[in-house]
Amino acid sequence: MAAASNEPRSRSLRRGTKIAAGSDRANPADSTASSDAPAHRSHTGRAVWTTLNRPFAVGFFLTLGGLVAILLGMAVTSLVTVWIYVAFALFVALGLNPVVQRLQRHGVGRAWAIVIVYFALALLLVAVLWLIVPTVVRQIAQFITDVPTLVTSFQQTDLYHWARDQFGDQVPAIVAEVQKFLTDPGHLAAIGGGVLQIGISIGTTISGMIIIIVLSLYFLASLPEIKQAFYRLMPARSRSLTADLTEQITESVGGYLGGMVVLAFFNAVVSFILYTVLGLPFPALMAVVAFCLTIIPLVGTVLFWGIASVVALFASPLSALIFAVAYLVYMQLEAYVLTPKVMNKAIAVPGALVVIGALVGGTLMGLLGALVAIPVTASILLIIKKVFIPKQDAAT
Repeated sequence: MAAASNEPRSRSLRRGTKIAAGSDRANPADSTASSDAPAHRSHTGRAVWTTLNRPFAVGFFLTLGGLVAILLGMAVTSLVTVWIYVAFALFVALGLNPVVQRLQRHGVGRAWAIVIVYFALALLLVAVLWLIVPTVVRQIAQFITDVPTLVTSFQQTDLYHWARDQFGDQVPAIVAEVQKFLTDPGHLAAIGGGVLQIGISIGTTISGMIIIIVLSLYFLASLPEIKQAFYRLMPARSRSLTADLTEQITESVGGYLGGMVVLAFFNAVVSFILYTVLGLPFPALMAVVAFCLTIIPLVGTVLFWGIASVVALFASPLSALIFAVAYLVYMQLEAYVLTPKVMNKAIAVPGALVVIGALVGGTLMGLLGALVAIPVTASILLIIKKVFIPKQDAAT
């Protein structure tokens, strides 16, 4: 009986011993965990103090990182010409894409449509080089030769005598300096950077045009694939909106660039007709100048109007006045009739933003920046209108 009563007591003692042993085994782990935190803190502190105690190593790695950043910046800067070629080629492809799509809507395959468009473009370039360039070169040489005659004719006009009576001897001195500057071969060479530099510039321009044409051909041929690859980079929930925005932006950019070329062509034709009818010198040269200047948005037309009026003034003040008035009338016709019809597919941009965009683009990237400023501004406005404003309206 005593043995039976002692058995439960021994079991409870053994159970208590196991629990105590388990708690003893658990306590070292807790103590280890609690002791690890000070060890970790001390290790971090040692790392910090080790870094502070090795200033030369820290300075070396910081200097090495700065040098790598500088080298990357220099590499990007040295590739500016490549980026400009790529941007020009992309905008040329976007400008030709509406023509290709129009041919596709008439049942022509995309490959054949691209071939037709580039064949027509090649014929146009050959015609320009064959018909216009020799005439322009000849008229430039004639202009340099006829500068003294033009100045002498201008000195016999009533306008010159009126200016001399109003401003005194400063007018003859200014005219003499202008004539001396324009007829000095050294100044003409300095303007172009020397004969060798002129040849290098011409060669660089021709090679750049070839590169741009080839790149634009590749971009135009693979434009749908480029768009699809860009869509795949976006999250699945945003792909439909991204595709819609991309299509609107590319269509508006293509329409804008094509419209600018058409308007510049109209300006060149009007300038050539006015100069020819009024008997003013260098009509072909002024037509080329008109095309090159009026393709610049907003300020190009006004700039050419001033230059062409001044050149006409040296030949005949009356003809210059008629040209200035007639071209001013054409500018109004272009602004209120031609531009709305030609630019009907482009996104409307407020006038203040057009001025700001053209100034910023021209300052940063020159002619390319001035050309792409309005499409980029229109694209930003479209993104704000389609993405940012709906998010703000949905926010509560």
